[in-house]
Amino acid sequence: MTYFKELSLPQELLENLSSLGFEQMTPIQQASLPSILEQKDIIAKAKTGSGKTLAFSLPLILNLKAKQQNPQALIIAPTRELCEQIAGELKRLARYKSDVKVITLYGGTSLTAQVASLEKGADILVGTPGRLLDHFSRETIELKAIKTLVLDEADRMLDMGFSEDILKIVSNLPKQRQSLLFSATYPENISTLSAKVLKNPVTIKLQEEEQPLAIEERAYKVENKDKALLSTLQSFQPDLALVFCNTKVKTNEVADMLHEKGFDVAILSGDLEQYERQEMLLQFSNGSLPVLVATDVASRGLDIDGIDIVINYDFPQKPETYTHRIGRTGRADAKGLAVSLCNDYEVRKIEEIRGSLNVEEITTLRPNKNFVIQGEVSTLSIDGGKKKKLRAGDILGTLCKDIGIDPKDIGKINVLETHSYVAINKNVIKKAFNGLKNGKIKKRKFRVWWL
Repeated sequence: MTYFKELSLPQELLENLSSLGFEQMTPIQQASLPSILEQKDIIAKAKTGSGKTLAFSLPLILNLKAKQQNPQALIIAPTRELCEQIAGELKRLARYKSDVKVITLYGGTSLTAQVASLEKGADILVGTPGRLLDHFSRETIELKAIKTLVLDEADRMLDMGFSEDILKIVSNLPKQRQSLLFSATYPENISTLSAKVLKNPVTIKLQEEEQPLAIEERAYKVENKDKALLSTLQSFQPDLALVFCNTKVKTNEVADMLHEKGFDVAILSGDLEQYERQEMLLQFSNGSLPVLVATDVASRGLDIDGIDIVINYDFPQKPETYTHRIGRTGRADAKGLAVSLCNDYEVRKIEEIRGSLNVEEITTLRPNKNFVIQGEVSTLSIDGGKKKKLRAGDILGTLCKDIGIDPKDIGKINVLETHSYVAINKNVIKKAFNGLKNGKIKKRKFRVWWL
């Protein structure tokens, strides 16, 4: 089977899939969906970007019963970003059904606000192990009606030390349930976990997923990494660049250095509150802050098209980390470039982590010393989103018709649950800010911030 219409799916679901641009299944969807629809447990090797989220979300939504107070499905994922990505996909796929409620539960956000949402009922919970266990210990989530469990990026969760937390949560789920485990790699501890969670699982391992990505990989031997990073950016001159560091401290130091040199920089690390991480990612993806310096929280679950280059300022410690990092570029069939900056110790590590990588001298680069990466747009935040029935078209109409902003000066508009964000050309952003601040959208007053 190649097309979704070949599966026994309701017509309204097929129409929604078609409206979202989903007609043909990806290899992981072709291999896993028939077994999942037959209520079998599965363990699948599936990387980010393979279509796995749709593979487990579609049957899950299909099996939801209407007007149930307690959650019917639980999805456990390693990071906040991945939780939000999964929740967004679930909501899009569930549009054909009425009143499907998805709640995300992760750290860095108000526990009280999450409890308030849970008290109103939920169909699907998407959360990180630590926060889910926190809620369970406080008796703020009810797991007795869970029919489907999904462990997404299980290898990453085990790497982060979540094995015991996961097993504690699973031990409190109904014995009669369907369990689905997705992992990018198959380390030994995955087998141990799956044996405790799954029942007679169907194993899905696709050869196609082992094919190399369309990413050019380079490594340079360097002494001064700050100078080498500048030379790399000034030589390849990307529009959107992602720089990986191994620690939060180094992430801040590198971001400060680039900012001092005139680059527009975003930071992503575990120290940030969730709203800060969200705003950093939005400004990176819309081009306001076109350089993102991050720890490995961005190596998975970060699905942003158009990243021209990934730079390993610090070389990763594990082969799978290297693979996930460079996989942030070359997405959506585009070509990508991955550059690693290596000191003497890291040059010796290359054989272990990426044996095929040839090391060049950094002096072979020809940087343009005057080049800096700066955003052509800045971002405005509006204190209103989906909960206040605000739509992208409402914001666009106000900016164009009421304030007089040319549509070509308006970039991405992101409408979230409680806030909206709009990228505006720097030449006219002051006009847009004042117009929104002093005017109204849909005859209502909203507070506006200039990020």
